[in-house]
Parts: sequence; C-alpha cells; structure tokens
Amino acid sequence: MITKGFDVRLTRAQERYEQAVFGGDATSLDEAERDLVALEADTALARGRLLHARFLGTGVEDAAELPFFERAAQLFRELGDARGEGEALFWVGAVHQVIRQDQAPADPAFARARELATEAGDELTLSYVLRHLCFGEQAAGRVEAARELLEESTRLRRRLSFTPGVAANLIGLADLAASDGDRDAARGLLDEAASLATSSGAHGIARWIDEARDELKLA
Repeated sequence: MITKGFDVRLTRAQERYEQAVFGGDATSLDEAERDLVALEADTALARGRLLHARFLGTGVEDAAELPFFERAAQLFRELGDARGEGEALFWVGAVHQVIRQDQAPADPAFARARELATEAGDELTLSYVLRHLCFGEQAAGRVEAARELLEESTRLRRRLSFTPGVAANLIGLADLAASDGDRDAARGLLDEAASLATSSGAHGIARWIDEARDELKLA
C-alpha cells in the first residue's frame, strides 16, 4: 500500500518494488535507487539548512551541520546534478566562513559553487555565493572587489524578485559606502532596505537594518 503524503520519489520506489516483486519486472529498480539517492541528497541539504538557521538564532554550532552539507554535495555529484552540488557546496563554504570564521576552507567551496551555479543557470544560488565572496574580499581589505560582487548579487536578486535578499544585500552595500565615508549613500541604502524588508514581511532583515544603523551611527 502506498501511503498518502509520500514524496513522489518514495511513491515511485514503492511502485517499482511492487512491479519487481509482484510483476516480475525489475527493469526500473536502478531508476528507483537513483530517486532515493536524490531524496537523500535533498534531505541532507534541507537538514543542514535548518541547523544553520538554528545557529543564526543561538550562535551555537551543531556538529552535524557540515557533514549534512558535505554528504549532500557528494550525492549530488554522484547524480551529476550540478545545481544541487553547487548549492550544497555554497553551504559548506558558509559553515566555514560564517560559523567557524575560517575563510581558507571556504574559498575553494565558494569557487566551485560559483562554477556549478553558473553552469546550471542557478541564479539564486549564484547570488548567495557572490554575497559571501564579497564578505571574503571585504575582510581582506579589497573593498572595490567586494562592492562589485555584492552589486552583481543584488542585480541577480532584483531580477529574481527576491526582495528580502535584496534588502539584506543593501545592508552590506551601506556598510561599504560608510567605509568610504559616504554616509548619505549609506543612509539611502538602509532606507531602501527598510522599505523592502517591510513590504516583504522580512522582520529578521528589518532587525539587521536597525542594528546596522546603530553600528554605523546612522539612526
């Protein structure tokens, strides 16, 4: 019996099992196994993202997060799924950069994620990769390179109508403007970010904007 609410890939696996056992036709078992590998990859990626969200709220790393993303990247690679592998590798880089504050292992993960996202036409993942590459450039003191990366990320997010993501990027651009001494530009960027955050219900981003105003003394 096939249970309601199954992922479609689990449903197909059940059907192909029954087809093989009861119908005597095992020709689709390889496809069923591929479906389950893809499901495992998606699940590992999703579980890693949930743990990352918890980290952002608590500041405490869960040791399972990085292995989830690494497992997802491995499985997507085995499947030949460039889009999935690129997204998983972005998160591998994010763990090293954001959680562990270690840019060296983040760089190759981000570089490969950028290649794969570009190859797959995955502009959303690419926007995330460019945003985090910006952080690395900024930390290294390469402000112009950082700005170019973040502006390209923002352009992609505007095209995708990813409004909360645009608002988040504008905070970073405001910080870069303030570091150049252009406080009026920084204030304008934060005002736009606040408007976008409000219109999209991005309350978490709105808190970041308030924090940025305080840190940059633009309140």
